[in-house]
Order: sequence, then C-alpha cells, then structure tokens
Amino acid sequence: MSAPFSPPAGPLSDLRVVELAGEYTGLAGRFFADLGADVVVVEPPDGAAARHLPPFVDDEPHPDRSLRWWSEAANKRSVVLDLDASADRERLGALLVGADVVIESESVARLTALDLDPARELERRPGLVWVAITPFARGGPRSDEPACDLTLLAGGGPVWSCGYDDHALPPIRGQGYQSHQMGAHFAAIGALAAIAWRRRTGRGQHVEVNLNAAANTTTEIATYNWLTVRTIVQRQTGRHASAVATEPLQVQCADGGYVTTGVPPRHPSQFAALAKWITDLGLREELPEVVFLEMASDPSVELGAPEATAAVEATAVYSASRDAMNLIASRLPAIEFFVGAQQRDLPVGAVLAPEEAFENEHFVARGMQVPVEHPELGRTVLYPGAPFRLTRTPWRIVRRPPLLGEHTDEVLAETSAETSRQ
Repeated sequence: MSAPFSPPAGPLSDLRVVELAGEYTGLAGRFFADLGADVVVVEPPDGAAARHLPPFVDDEPHPDRSLRWWSEAANKRSVVLDLDASADRERLGALLVGADVVIESESVARLTALDLDPARELERRPGLVWVAITPFARGGPRSDEPACDLTLLAGGGPVWSCGYDDHALPPIRGQGYQSHQMGAHFAAIGALAAIAWRRRTGRGQHVEVNLNAAANTTTEIATYNWLTVRTIVQRQTGRHASAVATEPLQVQCADGGYVTTGVPPRHPSQFAALAKWITDLGLREELPEVVFLEMASDPSVELGAPEATAAVEATAVYSASRDAMNLIASRLPAIEFFVGAQQRDLPVGAVLAPEEAFENEHFVARGMQVPVEHPELGRTVLYPGAPFRLTRTPWRIVRRPPLLGEHTDEVLAETSAETSRQ
C-alpha cells in the first residue's frame, strides 16, 4: 500500500487538475504537477499509451518502466477507470466535479462516446478551465485528419528549417516528440492565463491548442519571413535557418567533437581576450591577422556590426575574430574550448550528446540532476531538473511517477467524501 500522496508545495498547490491520459496531455499535466497542483491522471486499464513506449528501464518492457512515461508523470497520481463502462464514467463525472482544470486530447468521436461535452461542463461549473490539445482543433476543416509527430512537424514548418547546408540531404525531424512538447507549452500557458482570469472574475474558460498551429508559431523566422516579405528560409548546419546564407558556425575540435562558435566578439574587452588567447596558445604566427584584434582592443576604436559596415578595418577585425575562433577550436578539445571561451566572455556552445550534457559539471552545478527514489526498483534515479528557475515559484520533484492505478482507491475515496459533504 502506498503512502498518502502529498504534492510538492508550490504556487499552484490550491489546484486540482484532472488529466485524461492521451497522446498529447502528459507534459502539460507535468508542468502543473511540478508547481504543486494535485494532478490526477485518469488511465485506461492497460495504462496510458506513454507507458508502452520505449526506452524502458534496463530494457525490460513494462508499463511502470517506460522512460517516456517517467518524463511526463512525476508528481502525479494515477487512477485507472474503464471509461467504456457506465459505472466508471460516473466515477469520472464525480472526479470532474472537484476539478479546477481538465486536460484532454480526445477525438470528437471519443468525447461523444464518453458523453463529455466541454461546453456543457463549463455551464455546470463556470469556474472550470477546460484544456483541449488536438492536432488541428475541433470543428475546423482538418479536425478529422490523422496526424503524428512527423506530419505535425513537417506540415507545421519546423522540419523545413532543420538540417544541413547540403540540401541534397533531406530535412531532419527533431527527436523527442517535439510537436507534442510545443503543444504542451502552449496548453500550460493558456491554462495559466485562464486561471489568472478566473482568480479575477470567478469565470473559467475553454482553452484549445492546435498542435499544427503551435508548430507553425515555433518556426522562429520562417513563418514571419513568408508572411511579411514572401521569402523562404533555407536550413543551415548548426545555425538559424535564413533566406540568405550566413557564415558557418560549427567547427570540429581537436578531439573530434564539435562546437558552435556563436556570436562574434563585439566589444574591445572581447577582442583583447581573443588576441591574448591566440598569443597564450602560441598561434600568432599562424594568424598574423591577430593585429586587427589588438587594434580593436582599444576602446576608442569604433566598429559597427559586420553586416552594417563596409569599412575595411571593421571587415578585417570581424574576419580575424572568426578565423581566430575557428583556429583555437581546431587545436583544443571541445569542452576545453567551450570552457576557455566562457571564461573570456566569448559566447560559444559545445555540441554534446544528451548523456554528456546531463553529466557536464555546469549542468550538475545548476542542479540539473535531481535524485528521485524508486522503491519499486530498489534504487535512486537521477532525473533532469527544472527547465526554468524562478525564485518565487519553486519547482520540485518530490515523488516518482505513479505505478499504474496506484492511487485509484485513494482518489475515489476522496471523491466520495467530497460528494458526501456537498
């Protein structure tokens, strides 16, 4: 028998969220759970679909061992209901009575089969915030079209902007079900705005997230360029897609790793630091243009942005900066280059595999590794930490993801008690 559930203390600890486990709901519910809301995820008897997606702990497939499920369900409570059975549909109805927020991603046909109507639920409880996450929004011309993460990312636009300078290679779909994550962020933002409105007016709202539209608004400048000047951006290796080709920024280092050299130096102190770095590494003879960096180290020398000036001196300085960064990167291991540049106030990035980033000392120091007890496995597991850090709205993981149906009896008993008091 599990211990009574205690959600993490947080700014949303006064909220009860009912999440109807669906393909797109997981991360949106997780945002609320991590900020203190009591999130009850309602699952079918065989568990949420995410429970059956690999990878699995120790490569052992099991509904309680899916890392995809873990990533979406920490801090939540699990209730199993067979919504094809009338008795469990009644139990869901009773559970919804106490909900502040409902998050779901059901098809119109499924909602009809469950006798769930968001508009009717809002009439019954005017303070309810109902959040629907669907591929193309209900009631629109494309509402019945099938969709998956690949088609959403391709049709919405992000895939077009992702890939390499060599356009003989196809565009690349980002990993991690990114369309789902984009929609979850918009869902959480919309729901929080609706909650803020309810706290002022007492009235809830129906929030609908269109995953295709969410993907389209996450194309950076691609959509904006087309809407304003009718130009089409082109994908580029390791840098922003652009209608005009820009200078390559990704460089292979001495150890075979890669770095992105980032924004070029713009200030005298940065030019001075770069010139000294070249000197300290004994590379002056290989880069005689270092003299331009030393010239630009003088605060009295005014330089415009490289794209905004035709002055020979400015062009030479910025060209020398790029050549210096590339030369240093080619002589150092990727992490050493990254750390050295950061120490000199030169913004660069190292291209790391997920496990390398998770173990990196900078991420560890930031608190990215959060130990979470898994008694059912007899071990402690390190989870990725807060995606944001806000001083007045603490984020915490206090409990591992729930086992399938772990809190069914507990939650239904609470619901029965609440109903008796009314």
